[in-house]
Amino acid sequence: MAVHLHEDDLPADVLAPGPVAVDTETMGLITPRDRLCLVQISDGQGDEHLVRFSPGSSYAAPNLKAVLADPARVKLFHFARFDLAAIEHYLGVTAAPVFCTKIASKLVRTYTDRHGLKDLVRELLGKELSKQQQSSDWGGGELSEAQREYAASDVRYLHAMQTILAERLEREGRTALAQACFDFLPARARLDLAGWPDKDIFSHES
Repeated sequence: MAVHLHEDDLPADVLAPGPVAVDTETMGLITPRDRLCLVQISDGQGDEHLVRFSPGSSYAAPNLKAVLADPARVKLFHFARFDLAAIEHYLGVTAAPVFCTKIASKLVRTYTDRHGLKDLVRELLGKELSKQQQSSDWGGGELSEAQREYAASDVRYLHAMQTILAERLEREGRTALAQACFDFLPARARLDLAGWPDKDIFSHES
C-alpha cells in the first residue's frame, strides 16, 4: 500500500477498472471562493493517488477529468454533495454516477445520528481514522506526511464501506431510494453553486 503524490494531473493508466473512491481538499467550505487544492482517488487495490493543484492552476488535468467523467465508473464519495460541487466548479466535469456513503448511512443506520466518516469506519470496519489534519492549510508549497496520510485515508476505506452499505440498503428495501438520491446529487451540487445552498426548494415555506 502506497500514497502517490502527483502535480496537476493523474498519470495515465494508473487505476484498475471499476469504481473509484474520490475526495477533495479545498481552502475552505465556500466553493467559488476557496480553491480546490487536492483530489484524492483510489481504485480500491491498496494505493491512493493525490493530485495537487498549485495556486493559479488551469485545472487542465485531462487524465483525472477522463476518470471522473467516465459514465462507466461509479465514483464513491463520503458527502458527495460538497466534492461534486468543487469538481464541477474547478475541473468542469460532472463526476457521476455516484455512490455516497453518508447518504447510504443515513438511510440504513437510522439507529444513530453519527454519520461522519470516522464513525462509519469505526463501526463498519473496526478501524480508527485521525481527523487531526482536517482543518490544515492545503494550499501550501509542501504537504506534510501527516497531511498526505490524512488525505489518503479519506478514500482508503470507501470501497469496503460501499459493499457493506449496499448490502444493508438491499436488506432494508431502500436500494432504489438510495439510487434516486445518488442520481440527484449532481443537480444538488449545481443548486449549491447557483446560490441555493441553504434553501430547500421542495419545501412549502416561502
